[in-house]
Amino acid sequence: MASTPTYDPQLARTLVLDELFDLSLYKSLREVFPRDAEMRRTLDELIAVEAHHLAFWQKFFNLKLDRLDPGRRLKLWFITWLCRLFGATAVHLVLEAIEVYGVRKYLSLWRSYQGQPLGAALQNILQDEFKHEDALVTRLTERKINAEKIRNIFLGLNDGLVEILGAVSGFFGAFGDAVTVLMAAATTAVAGAISMGAGAFGALNSEQEVRRTESGKRLFLGETSEQAEMAEQPFQSALFVGGAYFLGALVPVLPVAFGAQSAWPSIVAAGVMSVSVSTVLAFLSGMNLRKRIALNLIIVIVAVSATYGIGLVAKRLWGVSV
Repeated sequence: MASTPTYDPQLARTLVLDELFDLSLYKSLREVFPRDAEMRRTLDELIAVEAHHLAFWQKFFNLKLDRLDPGRRLKLWFITWLCRLFGATAVHLVLEAIEVYGVRKYLSLWRSYQGQPLGAALQNILQDEFKHEDALVTRLTERKINAEKIRNIFLGLNDGLVEILGAVSGFFGAFGDAVTVLMAAATTAVAGAISMGAGAFGALNSEQEVRRTESGKRLFLGETSEQAEMAEQPFQSALFVGGAYFLGALVPVLPVAFGAQSAWPSIVAAGVMSVSVSTVLAFLSGMNLRKRIALNLIIVIVAVSATYGIGLVAKRLWGVSV
């Protein structure tokens, strides 16, 4: 196929290896639950689809790859281990996450290669993604990946992490005393969690009232109300956001509670947590992993620098001390 090597070799390798990874993962998951007939049947059908996709890309690019690279092998082992640990729910989440990631990836490439042979090939793959694979995954289980829940968890964790890390840094800059920093940061964390939960509750409660009013108006006018029920309730949202905020806030506070005498242990803990949360949420929602991690780390660095600087300025100008 002399006309094939007109595409980026790295792109060709990525597409082939991604399909090989999905195929290998489905085969591994099939062995994890030997007694779940419905799951094995669904995975068998997904294996057939992925085997077809792999053969298609190998032929399209004239690129025969039958072994995963080290990074994908490690990812395969880790995901399989998590599914063994957490059971069927983890498998459902993984299947939906892979579906979301595949659709986002192929849609992005299709927009870039429309009108070219690769664009036509991607269109065929996307039809399988939208119709066949989506139907298989949905048939296996109800949707576990809820965009609202992901948003609330990410919002709460990220806000708690960044805000309280900023508070810890600023308090260390101003006071320099670990006990004072711990008291101030813990108080701020509790108040922030309550505030975030109350804010989420108020926002969704107001939205519910607007929906009810609109529905009542339509009923009075004799119109059919086809308004869908809200997927998330205000109290549930408040618990998600407030609880996630408090968990995020604990990350920079705990090092101080265990004896840290500077902000550095909190900064390191927050950085590790930020990378971990970004990785999980990027995988579940199909976001770009590197961009999400880089953005969160930049936010952490800016918050720490700004608040620590403000603390130092306050200490010098107003003589704040303990």
